[in-house]
Amino acid sequence: MEGIPHPIPRTVEEVFNDFKGRRAGLIKALTADVEKFYQQSDPEKENLCLYGLPNETWEVNLPAEEVPPELPEPALGINFARDGMQEKDWLSLVAVHSDSWLLSVAFYFGARFGFGKSERKRLFQMINDLPTVFEVVTGAVKQAKDEATAPNNNGKNKSSGRMQSRQSEPQHKGVKMPAPKEEDDSGGEEEEEDDEQGATLCGACGDNYGNDEFWICCDICERWFHGKCVKITPAKAEHIKQYKCPSCSSKRAKV
Repeated sequence: MEGIPHPIPRTVEEVFNDFKGRRAGLIKALTADVEKFYQQSDPEKENLCLYGLPNETWEVNLPAEEVPPELPEPALGINFARDGMQEKDWLSLVAVHSDSWLLSVAFYFGARFGFGKSERKRLFQMINDLPTVFEVVTGAVKQAKDEATAPNNNGKNKSSGRMQSRQSEPQHKGVKMPAPKEEDDSGGEEEEEDDEQGATLCGACGDNYGNDEFWICCDICERWFHGKCVKITPAKAEHIKQYKCPSCSSKRAKV
């Protein structure tokens, strides 16, 4: 149950921003903060829910007591399934239910404030342009294209042996995003569309590359992350021989 009141979104843009904030919080719980989330989802406790909050944070808490609740509620009792499944499968299950909850909250606001057909369509299109929580958590967001469009080797860090074996040129672990290429007059618009479809996304927050941002690749799952999302600086990355993202580190610790 959300304990801190948040402004109620009333327009399509406000509902979408609310959706993005909650989504970012859920992704953080299931990736960068996965160890903390795992610990809080204690099967010995009562029925627990995972909430994403509009300010891009998350919490594991009991469901709302009032009936009916002020907002649609997330899946109940996620903690009971934790120890009965492989962690990867459990996180995927929570991610699927989180996607369903995000949509229900967004369209609850749409129904409450009388969104018409065109407004509902616009809201869904804005939401549909983002990868789902499940896609981010499982790394299913255009994996093949991600490898083809991964950052180049301008970084200073040691390169990963596993990445070298898959590509003709060495692939560095931590890099900055190169400046966008200038498009030709002929076919430039088409190439730009292809680039957007194959853009590499951060495994923690799900956002695209930005200019001059530091990125690092996990040597286990081969997903890319913003350095700031996994608390890795360029200086720290210089001393990492094999980087493991929070999710992979948590899995290996429990083996």
